[in-house]
Amino acid sequence: MSKIGYARVSSTGQSLEVQIDKLNKVGCDKIYHEKQSGKTAARPEFQKCMNYLREGDTLVITKLDRLARSVIHLAKVAERFQEESIDLVVIDQAIDTSSSTGRLMFNMLAAIAEFETDLRSERQVEGIAKAKENGVKFGRPTKRTGEIDLEIYNKREEGISIGRLAKDYDLGSATIYRILSDVSEKESIENEKSSQ
Repeated sequence: MSKIGYARVSSTGQSLEVQIDKLNKVGCDKIYHEKQSGKTAARPEFQKCMNYLREGDTLVITKLDRLARSVIHLAKVAERFQEESIDLVVIDQAIDTSSSTGRLMFNMLAAIAEFETDLRSERQVEGIAKAKENGVKFGRPTKRTGEIDLEIYNKREEGISIGRLAKDYDLGSATIYRILSDVSEKESIENEKSSQ
């Protein structure tokens, strides 16, 4: 059951001294520190710190923004800590998840993050529906036309390989197989109609 400190500043011109001093004052057994932007996921000392933490440990930071890149990231960290019984102490904001008030604060942050995610998803679905109503097409345009499909089918009948056709028409092998199947099916239907 260790007290592990984590300190971070965003740029090389900033000093870690104040944070490290605070972490030492609260009796951290080990302190990880780095000069990295909080927006980047590539924070090697943060990763080492997260990997070092064990059940019953306490992570100590000076401010919440030193820890997480976003509210959603913070909620994920909180979820892991709750599952693994790791406590979090935020010195400047007087948060301590070993207390019921600290846990409440964390649960509120997690709920806000979940709400934000749901709202974003709803807006995205509504935006896509509205765009479709206005005739916006999604995805890359199809390279297939009836003429090209028939051309591919005829070349395959002549013995051209699937790989060669895929390369010549800049299509995937699966698409070539789908074209062959579609044209074959279409021809079968037309043959049935003409024989009636």
